[in-house]
Amino acid sequence: MTLTNYTLAHPWWLLALLALPLLVWARGRRGAPVLVVPFAAAWHRPTFIPSSRWPAAFALAGLLLLVLALARPQIVEDKREVKQQGYDLMLAIDLSGSMLAEDYERGGERINRLQAIKPVIQAFITQRTSDRIGMVVFSGRAYTLAPLTFDHEWLGRQVERLKLGLIEDGTAIGDGLGVALTRLEQAGREEGNQRKGAFVVLLTDGANNRGVLAPEQATEIARSRGVPVYTIGAGRDGLVPMPVFDDNGQKIGYRRAISDLDEGQLRAISDATGGKFFRAFDSDTVEQAFAAIDRAQKIEFTAKSYLLTTELFAYFAIPGAVLLFLGALIALPPQWPFARKSAA
Repeated sequence: MTLTNYTLAHPWWLLALLALPLLVWARGRRGAPVLVVPFAAAWHRPTFIPSSRWPAAFALAGLLLLVLALARPQIVEDKREVKQQGYDLMLAIDLSGSMLAEDYERGGERINRLQAIKPVIQAFITQRTSDRIGMVVFSGRAYTLAPLTFDHEWLGRQVERLKLGLIEDGTAIGDGLGVALTRLEQAGREEGNQRKGAFVVLLTDGANNRGVLAPEQATEIARSRGVPVYTIGAGRDGLVPMPVFDDNGQKIGYRRAISDLDEGQLRAISDATGGKFFRAFDSDTVEQAFAAIDRAQKIEFTAKSYLLTTELFAYFAIPGAVLLFLGALIALPPQWPFARKSAA
């Protein structure tokens, strides 16, 4: 709903209008019929306009408009706050070294697990327009990359910047989940100990081997707060090709490594919290995850209110300056040079 209102950005300038009657009264006490403004000394002499009231009228109107211009009148289009339905969704993304394993293909070329999982992340961001989404990244430690936000375009740019090796190596699943749960703690979104309309999506390819918080402890926190955790496991089972790099960071070959995805633990996390487990190699992983989340209870958020303003300064300042100039012009005495030229 949009309403158009008129307002003044600097209304205190209107106090200057109180000076105009005082100036009129002061000039009247001195016997002059006009205001004290530029060129006013000549306005009591004979002018081109028979009536001496016109210069004063123009001057008064001009000063009035200039004062109004200084008060900065504006047209405000108020996009009022509206209610919309959506979720609070935190993405917890694994950036451990095992995500380098190239057990996926795209266009006939091998790609690593992070490259394969990025479209899943982007789908959550670009398609869930009514959700507030935040992001936590973890490896040997967990960090908040983005708090809950409606700015999905900015969040998408952060996803593009994700790369492996940013954090010390390891897989601290418990810490990643714990930090995500901490970012969901917000007043007004809770009833008792239950967090309304909040979810965590955990994307990882390994078993927990680092961190302060054990996955079981983080799971219990999520369960007690009523926060479902949807887990997405990346990578294939068995031996997977792991790239080998030289000292300059150039890929020189591959070695075989055992995939260590702990599917049982990820299922336990999702089952205990009321979420669901998915494998990233499923072609419909994103659609299944969305369908599962859509079945959960929706909550209402208050969308931001935006004020669009149009400045009207010029509509008052220009006519005011013109009227003031005309008042000064017609008050000039006939003996001015251009007056004699016109008479000739």
